[in-house]
Amino acid sequence: MSQMTPRPDPAPSRLKYRMERLMLTPLFRVLLRFGLPCLLTFSLATWWLSVDDNRMKIVDTFADLRAQVESRPEFMVNMMAVDGATDLVAEGIRQMLPLDFPVSSFDLDLEAMRETVVSLDPVKSARLYVRQGNVLQVDVVERMPVVLWRNDRGLQLLDNEGVLVGPAFVRADWPELPLIVGDGANTRVTEALDLVSAAEPLAARLRGLVRMGERRWDVVLDRDQRILLPEADAIQALERVIAMDQAVDMLERDLVAIDLRLPNRPTLRMTDGAVRELVRIRAIEAGEAAE
Repeated sequence: MSQMTPRPDPAPSRLKYRMERLMLTPLFRVLLRFGLPCLLTFSLATWWLSVDDNRMKIVDTFADLRAQVESRPEFMVNMMAVDGATDLVAEGIRQMLPLDFPVSSFDLDLEAMRETVVSLDPVKSARLYVRQGNVLQVDVVERMPVVLWRNDRGLQLLDNEGVLVGPAFVRADWPELPLIVGDGANTRVTEALDLVSAAEPLAARLRGLVRMGERRWDVVLDRDQRILLPEADAIQALERVIAMDQAVDMLERDLVAIDLRLPNRPTLRMTDGAVRELVRIRAIEAGEAAE
């Protein structure tokens, strides 16, 4: 009887069985299909970038491409236009922004340039943008001077917020602006303008306003006359003086000052000549009375 050959065992080996089980796992299939190639690619890229020359090639290529794009004609700014500013302010803006045209719009830091323009005293606000035609447009809103402030640095122009607009070298250059003097006067520009408006009947004689002790105002007229106003209700006090002047020409008399600091006790200060004349008249009247 012939010996029978053993038939192979159809059951898989343990390793093959485990591999087949892994291949049936969705997560393992995803890692095998995508994770392994990505890991290999990342490893190769990391090894390639670890070489200094390779990294420099990438940097140089990127820089060349960027330079080619930024230097294209459609991105080049060829000139600057300043609108809303006087010639003097416009010239100051051009000096503060010394651009060498043509220049790429990518090289312009518009926000930093705007802050530079606004740092000029006469400029209240500004807007910068590149408009059609490759023009750097600078739209400016200037501060409008409303008063002259005399201080230890000379004459200065202030806007209605008390912000410095610029120097005023000669008073005659600004005859339409009222003059304010004294420490703290620049912080009370609105009060000063209200007083100037109330003193409109005295406009021909008004010389300016003086801030006294940073508390109150003196109204200075020609002939060295002063109206000393109280801290509170200064406009009402000034209006009373104007009313009395219109009734009896009080300010046409030989007065040095009208003191209204105590509303219930207004005081008139006369000139020395008027005082002597008053004393002489009283002496005459007293002599006649004695006779």
